[in-house]
Amino acid sequence: MKKSFLLLYFLFPILALAQSKTDTIQIFSQSMKKNLKAAVTTPPSYQSGSEKYPVLYLLHGGSGAFSDWHNKVTESGLVGRMASEYNLIIVTPGVGPASYYYDSPMMDSVRYETYMIEELIPFVDKTYRTLAQKESRAITGLSMGGHGAIMLSAKHPELFIAAGSMSGVMNIDTRLWKVNDEFRTLRLKGQQDMLGKDLNYEGPQFNGYTAVGLVNQMKSNGLALILDCGVDDFLIETNRQMHQLLLANGTPHEYIERPGAHTWPYWTEALPVHLLFFDKYLKRN
Repeated sequence: MKKSFLLLYFLFPILALAQSKTDTIQIFSQSMKKNLKAAVTTPPSYQSGSEKYPVLYLLHGGSGAFSDWHNKVTESGLVGRMASEYNLIIVTPGVGPASYYYDSPMMDSVRYETYMIEELIPFVDKTYRTLAQKESRAITGLSMGGHGAIMLSAKHPELFIAAGSMSGVMNIDTRLWKVNDEFRTLRLKGQQDMLGKDLNYEGPQFNGYTAVGLVNQMKSNGLALILDCGVDDFLIETNRQMHQLLLANGTPHEYIERPGAHTWPYWTEALPVHLLFFDKYLKRN
């Protein structure tokens, strides 16, 4: 009995040390002339040794923040658990409240595609021991972040091996959203302010600022893709539209519909599914 007690006594401190670590970093965006925050979570093994790690970029939704994936999930410490279980680095960047991760042709203060691609990713690769290669980098996100992940990966296939979307805005056409007229008008005005008023919302030649307008690039890029959405989500029709477009042009992808709405309980359950999917493609050497 004493031996067992002593073994547990010494084991608990060791287990306590084997935890993921999250840094809050601040990056100055030269393109927008402002500071932006991000959280970087490293697995327990990162704290010792010289191993390099694959990276997942995990994006927040509209009116969200870099800390959402850490503070709003219904399972405390989920991001850290995922970093530990899959032995990789997870970066949760922060962007403007309804910016959709694109570069605005109208506003110098909205250049989040440039920030993500030319500023944040190089900063992370320089600062952390990453495997700085396409084969070891994936991206996903929720809602607006799902749009960002699909858009950025489609336009920059040289940077990502896999991409995903959880309850994503697969089409910025608010006519497909199951929302009230006030919210629909608000989001449409925001789009027009950032992108101009002459956007084409009609298929098959969608405008280049919406994820469904990039399906041809998605086919030619050959990235591994996973899309999921709850059947009660107000964006479900945009996801079904994306699914049908990808089927029509022969783009391989995994598509999931399951019970749930546009909520943190849904995204808390979705993240492990995405990590399981990405783990099949991320290279570790």
